[in-house]
Amino acid sequence: MTTASATPRHSHEQHSQAPGYAVHKADHLARLNKIEGQIRGVSRMVTDDRYCIDVLTQISAASRALQEVALGLLDDHVRGCVTNAARTDPAQAEEKFEELTDTLRRALRL
Repeated sequence: MTTASATPRHSHEQHSQAPGYAVHKADHLARLNKIEGQIRGVSRMVTDDRYCIDVLTQISAASRALQEVALGLLDDHVRGCVTNAARTDPAQAEEKFEELTDTLRRALRL
């Protein structure tokens, strides 16, 4: 079942400017590639019947790494997209603030 809150209301296609993370894109991609390797490692651990706690420890590390990427993207969004909208277009700024609140609500499961 799909809900409206599960589908982002806004996308880069709707905006002509570069995404807020453009400056840090290479850093984000490097971290995501590292996380991808961690996930492959977890899969190998399960394949190799490694000890449960060791697998869970690696899953926890990968989850934290993903959360760090998410926080970096959020920071870029606030410093770029939201700040730019607040400086240039009050209506768009209000839209960005609502979008940010919705995103945080989903992330925090409120």
